Amino acid sequence: MSSIPKIVILGAGYGGILTAQRLQKALNYNEADVTLVNRHEYHYFTTHLHMPAAGTDSIEHTRVSISKLIDEFKIDLVKSSVQEIRTQQKKVILEDGTLSYDYLVIALGGEPETFGIPGLDKYALTIRSINSVRLIREHIEYQFAKYKNENNAQEHINFVVGGAGFSGIEFVAELADRIPALCKEFDVDPSMVNIYNVEAAPTALPGFAPELVEHAMTVLTKKGVTFKIGVAIKECLPGGVILATGEEIKASTIVWTGGIRGNRLIEAAGFEAMRGRVKVDEYLRAPGHENIFIIGDGSLMINPEGRPYPPTAQIAMQQGECCAHNLVAAIRSQQPKKFAFSNKGTVASLGKGQGIAVVGEKKYKGWTAAQLKKVVDMRYLFIIGGIPLVLKKGRFL
Repeated sequence: MSSIPKIVILGAGYGGILTAQRLQKALNYNEADVTLVNRHEYHYFTTHLHMPAAGTDSIEHTRVSISKLIDEFKIDLVKSSVQEIRTQQKKVILEDGTLSYDYLVIALGGEPETFGIPGLDKYALTIRSINSVRLIREHIEYQFAKYKNENNAQEHINFVVGGAGFSGIEFVAELADRIPALCKEFDVDPSMVNIYNVEAAPTALPGFAPELVEHAMTVLTKKGVTFKIGVAIKECLPGGVILATGEEIKASTIVWTGGIRGNRLIEAAGFEAMRGRVKVDEYLRAPGHENIFIIGDGSLMINPEGRPYPPTAQIAMQQGECCAHNLVAAIRSQQPKKFAFSNKGTVASLGKGQGIAVVGEKKYKGWTAAQLKKVVDMRYLFIIGGIPLVLKKGRFL
């Protein structure tokens, strides 16, 4: 007697949610039993987290209930944390039970990569979830309150952000925009506040043209950001950081945005991985496992130039769509589709009314790029939730 194949999707981020949504559209009734596992009841927009972290937007604009995105008659949503993946037994161990599978999709997202910098995992804050964002926002406000109550100790209003990639640049931009309001609220002289953006690489915003990077740094410097480019953080302390140059910056707030690795559960499951990322085949399958797909931050794919694709929301979404297609093809004994990334463009926000963008061969900066960022955000809302979600969560102003 044949049984219905069981598909288990681990994680409801960009890749996981797109996989689930495409499966529920493509599969016929009783063609497969699909379970989506996520530790929270909501899906959140990772590319928005820098805003509520700085306090320039509401957390509610950054998440949506998963039950509003999937058909729970077709997808079984399990709220739980994954503890272990046992590939030999085709089982996933959860904190409160076990799931067996015929096909597994690992879309667990990433974790901060500290590169072994002493003290970073202990003393730095990271922008990685709704809860971490809430903590950063409250921590920043608390430092302003402490500054006025502890004899104006400078370290309370010194802020160090490690990493000048997308997350770091977008966060310092929002933080710089928030500082004037915080200074007014807590009676602090704005000229006393320092925001340092430290980057070990020779340039900020890798992947952007030099003229766009220069524009971004000029805009943010005018907003009060001090850049230290080409300088690594050597050590993170309870009260600041020590740079490779020997310079010490005293600060009560260190936010690390300097790198992402794949989820540690992937390595623990026995997959051959590089910083928690598995080099998947052209169909998004893990080596030696035709029934296991890895997408998003946990996957490693090489672009035509021979370099790994950066782990972005854009690539995770496209992987989710391709993964769903290949799952259906596997169930129906059809030919799978090779994954081919289609770059829709790259946009980085520089705070209110400012941004930089590359779409095709065209480069944009300033107000135009800021509007493109909103278009990109609303396009994603439309893809996963249609016009109602755009109207509810979209930022039009």
